Amino acid sequence: MTDHPRPRRRGQGELEALVLAALREAQAPETAGGVQERLGGDLAYTTVITILTRLLEKGAVSRERAGRSFTWTAAADQAGLAARKMRKVLDAESDREAVLASFVTGLGPADERLLRELLGQAHGPGDD
Repeated sequence: MTDHPRPRRRGQGELEALVLAALREAQAPETAGGVQERLGGDLAYTTVITILTRLLEKGAVSRERAGRSFTWTAAADQAGLAARKMRKVLDAESDREAVLASFVTGLGPADERLLRELLGQAHGPGDD
């Protein structure tokens, strides 16, 4: 009996990131088959469809009917997708203040400084 190494199984988040990257590289709406080709054909067509459908449910991609199929477009980059996940988690909690306070106290000094700068930019002079 010969041992054949099994290919490494990728996590859902990694696959979603690969599909989003393929859609962004396309620079135009892409079919699921086109996404599969851009990824080198490593993933089954049905897997690509499943990932695209999950991304659609998360608001990370959009789709349009194209004949009997769909074309897909990235609606957000990785940063936008992460921000959307953070908002979803925050929206699911009843004590937003406690969640935000816990998040902020867990930041390192550099991230805290960056967050303060970003908040300062979000609120112009005279905004309160």
